[in-house]
Amino acid sequence: MSTITPRVEIPELYKINTVVTQDSYLVNGELKPWNGQMVNVYSTISSTDEYAPTLLGSIPQLTEKEALEALDAASNAYNKGKGLWPTMKVSDRIACMEKFVEQIKTRREEVVKLLMWEIGKTLPDSEKEFDRTIDYINDTIEDYKQMDRDSAKFEKQDGVFAHIRRGPLGVVLCLAPYNYPLNETFCLLIPALIMGNTAIFKPAKFGVLLMSPLLEAFQNSFPAGVINVIYGRGRTLATPIMQSGKIDVLALIGNSTSAKALQSQHPKSNRLRLVLGLEAKNPAIVLPDADLDLTINECLAGTLSFNGQRCTALKVVYVHEDIAEEFNKKYAEKVDNLLFGNPWDAGVKLTPLPEPGKPAYIQELIDDAKAKGAQIINNRGGETTDNYIFPAVLYPVNKEMRVFEEEQFGPVVPIVPFKDIEEPLDDIADSNYGQQVSLFGKNIHTLSPLIDSLVNLVCRVNLNSSCQRGPDVYPFTGRKDSAVSTLSVHDALRSFSIRTFVASKDNEYNNAILEELLDKKTSNFINTDYIL
Repeated sequence: MSTITPRVEIPELYKINTVVTQDSYLVNGELKPWNGQMVNVYSTISSTDEYAPTLLGSIPQLTEKEALEALDAASNAYNKGKGLWPTMKVSDRIACMEKFVEQIKTRREEVVKLLMWEIGKTLPDSEKEFDRTIDYINDTIEDYKQMDRDSAKFEKQDGVFAHIRRGPLGVVLCLAPYNYPLNETFCLLIPALIMGNTAIFKPAKFGVLLMSPLLEAFQNSFPAGVINVIYGRGRTLATPIMQSGKIDVLALIGNSTSAKALQSQHPKSNRLRLVLGLEAKNPAIVLPDADLDLTINECLAGTLSFNGQRCTALKVVYVHEDIAEEFNKKYAEKVDNLLFGNPWDAGVKLTPLPEPGKPAYIQELIDDAKAKGAQIINNRGGETTDNYIFPAVLYPVNKEMRVFEEEQFGPVVPIVPFKDIEEPLDDIADSNYGQQVSLFGKNIHTLSPLIDSLVNLVCRVNLNSSCQRGPDVYPFTGRKDSAVSTLSVHDALRSFSIRTFVASKDNEYNNAILEELLDKKTSNFINTDYIL
């Protein structure tokens, strides 16, 4: 196995011929030039015969001053609920979003290329992430239109008329992850913005340059201050923003440690709305009657798609001891046959890890497990190069091992044998996480009680399939340390808004005012226009 692809073998379309110098940041509708400290952005993918990280570009290392400048811009654009954006007609906000999505469509090739180089995502998956993001935006627009139609009415109860809609919450701080730096960023930003909130967005450490081609679209599509994009260290920028007390919503996809630290900085955390997608340790449970071929293929995708760097990845596999030997043999062979290469290589399944320190961390987990009784059961497990460590399948894994407890977020697969189904159920109940589970089997009398229990421990039970986020219209959330609020096309609009309404007693005086409001259409809130 080699991590090195000779420069001549890199397709011309995907070569890094020029670096991206992102020497501006977006605040208050302006791409402000930055003349201060810059930070280089490297890819762990080598473009030379002798391995060396590839310089992709550079980004600003902004300071607290620029962070608070962005906060002021977002606060002023919201203007205590009086700003242009939060009071704008729904149709006008939708028009801005439609303009934005049409503009970013033209930057697909640049974004896909940077996804591959920055985070090592395969070409098909990079293209899928971009296209899925476009679909998500369009679906969100359509769902918002339907929400507005459903609100285009007055209700009456106990002599009181009510016109009920959903309104924005205020200023949103948005922090996105590196593994889906485009899609999951927009799964936060798009519903937040379209509901009338204003936002400050800081890209992730990896997958940061791919936002550069989109900055002008943000600038051109939304009023000044509605969306502000800043670069730098999270602690330097996010801490003073939170300490100001001016943030109404913390939207973060990452880990619970970061989320807790940021919450603690807010002086009035009881006012802070949380929209969090956090870590998970999603298990697979393989019952004795499972279809092994189907199960192994699903577990292979669940454990090692994008090298296991997904919150929805299967991070521990429970296999009944009666079939463990056969499962392990077939699964280990499949893992060893996975193709490692650069993201644009045909048929590649395993790609360089974007975090330089990740191979060493995975090796620590392997060493700890081996010291406590596990073995690497696949031939290539643990092979290490400058930018990768080949997936190690570990068996038998027990609770004393770090790989059982920690969210590995990388290419190592712990397999836990079980005899009594209560063993994995107890582990899931005791876990700090509760996002999803994959359940493999076919006897309905066995499956039924398991399903009835598991739905109360996690938020999605995948029957004979690997864990995943999509389709995006389905709820995406988790219990315990795995999530706060629900993200999906439908639910995210509600996560970033609150029910608000105008009420009036049913009398001639009030009714005349309401009729005039509706007739003259002077209010953007009070209207019964149905067609949008």
